[in-house]
Amino acid sequence: MIKEQQTDIPEQAAEAQQPPQGDQQGWQVPADAEAAEEISAAEQTSDSPKQLTALLEDARAKADEHWDKLLRAQAEIENLRRRHAVELEKAHKFALDGFVRELLQVRDSLELGHVAAGEQSADLEKLREGTELTLRLLTDVMGKFGVEEVNPEGEPFNPEFHQAMTMQPRQDVPPNTVVSVVQKGYLLNGRLVRPALVIVSSMGE
Repeated sequence: MIKEQQTDIPEQAAEAQQPPQGDQQGWQVPADAEAAEEISAAEQTSDSPKQLTALLEDARAKADEHWDKLLRAQAEIENLRRRHAVELEKAHKFALDGFVRELLQVRDSLELGHVAAGEQSADLEKLREGTELTLRLLTDVMGKFGVEEVNPEGEPFNPEFHQAMTMQPRQDVPPNTVVSVVQKGYLLNGRLVRPALVIVSSMGE
């Protein structure tokens, strides 16, 4: 009996050292997974330089495109600035072009009146009519370009538009009334160009 038990023990130990059939397959799974990961890592490592090169070329192409757009925008801004400077210079140089064209007809009328006045057979009445016509024409031209007369006779004195030359005692008008205009004033589009020189009434003695 004792000998039989001793012979059985080594067989049981040997069976315990050998893994079961199912465990052999279980040991192979981790080995296969590690191999797959190593293969995938190797493939990614082999492809990464190509991917980096492609990304670098794409980034370089976009940078070149943006740089080209920037240069074009700068050139366009410079061209606009130059055109604006030229147009501004022309506007300053020829701002009075229309006014001068209108003023020429007034000069022509004055010259005709001057020639007529130098003739021996000059008619004083016709010369007066011609002078009135020329003044009316000049007033129309000035009004067309926003020039207005300041002729405040009989109006209250306004220091913003009138300049008093002297005071005159008057009892027939209220004090600080413009009783005479020595020289007319003028406005350009509502802004004072020259004040009217006036005589202003004061309290009568």
